[in-house]
Amino acid sequence: MDGTIHPTEADAHGAAPISRIVREVAAQFPGERISLGDMAEAFGDRAFGLLILLLCLPSLLPGMASVFGIPMLILGVQMGMGRRVPKLPGFVARQTIKRTDLLRLSDGSSKWLGRIERYVKPRPGAFVSPMGDRVVGWLTVYSALMLILPGPGTNGPPAFGNIVMALGVVEHDSKVTAWGAGLCLLGCIFATIVLATLAWIAIRAMGWVVG
Repeated sequence: MDGTIHPTEADAHGAAPISRIVREVAAQFPGERISLGDMAEAFGDRAFGLLILLLCLPSLLPGMASVFGIPMLILGVQMGMGRRVPKLPGFVARQTIKRTDLLRLSDGSSKWLGRIERYVKPRPGAFVSPMGDRVVGWLTVYSALMLILPGPGTNGPPAFGNIVMALGVVEHDSKVTAWGAGLCLLGCIFATIVLATLAWIAIRAMGWVVG
């Protein structure tokens, strides 16, 4: 099996909860590790939303955000520039995730995701248009930058908003995407304020030491 989801398979995936989609995609790759490039190919036209979702979920855990920040940043820039399918640079496409970790992530998050997915359904609107995809992309860039920069309590709020936003993108739900965009923006603003405050304190402290 080459890992590609064929049209009939993609249709089946389209109706499945995201946690089940993750498990089914993981099942296509029997190896110990799965590369981001393989997942991008397998997810097809849902690759942006699902890859962003998968990269965001570990960001809710302490110390994990910076690992996935760079791939998120690249995906966000490409989405913001209007690409329909991601084109991952070699060094990103070769990055791998343990298959067992992917399954555990899905299993561990399924209850939480299930609660959100109950309210997610295909809904047309501005946030599932090409312009909406661009907005999602640039908000993902902002979120990725906040995840890359270290700060106490600054990972969770942007990542949570980005996850909700990605769920909306995957399910073509403009309303949920809009909610996620708002949460993501608020989370990023919060993180920016925290980081700016820490930078100001550090500069003031250095001034006191030098003075």
